[in-house]
Amino acid sequence: MTTGDVIDRPGLVRRGLRLNYLTIAYNVCEGVASLIAGVIAGSIALVGFGVDSMVEVGASGAAQWRLRSDLDPIRRAHTERVASVIIGWCFLALAAYVTADSLKTLWFSERPERSIAGLVILTLSVIVMPILARAKRNVANELSSNALRSDARQTSLCAYLSVIALAGVLLNAVAGLWWADPVAALCMVPIIAKEGIEGLHAEELEDKCC
Repeated sequence: MTTGDVIDRPGLVRRGLRLNYLTIAYNVCEGVASLIAGVIAGSIALVGFGVDSMVEVGASGAAQWRLRSDLDPIRRAHTERVASVIIGWCFLALAAYVTADSLKTLWFSERPERSIAGLVILTLSVIVMPILARAKRNVANELSSNALRSDARQTSLCAYLSVIALAGVLLNAVAGLWWADPVAALCMVPIIAKEGIEGLHAEELEDKCC
């Protein structure tokens, strides 16, 4: 079984790298489009989702680093820890940003415009992200990597956030409920922060285990 694992690891790494390239490419397009649509419409849910996409690009970059060091056991252990920390702090930074901007929007009653482009982007993400997350999670489990599992959770989180953001943007567009947009963004915060804290704790647990 050990021999099989050694033979299979390079194939798993290549699959993981391909999935990360696809994730990065999609998230760059998704993030730029969401940020533009969010700024134009004044939608914190869309802007927060766009920033999350950029955070996920950073998380996928950390996962790329982890994957490329997989065949060297010493480098693998080091990059596993560092990648977990990077991904965890990315989550927490995003949670802080979304909280501050959502509260500001509610306090000043900044009403977002309707955004058809935002609805299209979020709907696509609801479809694409779960597929990518499932494939990345399978690779992470095969390689027994907490850092890669965190990256897969980040992709899953993007799917959850797209559903929440879609609800807020849709309620604003259809029913004129302007407050639904920042409230939807605030609903994202506990999920985002939880993932960040778990990512940092996972790194600490690895240190204790070693």
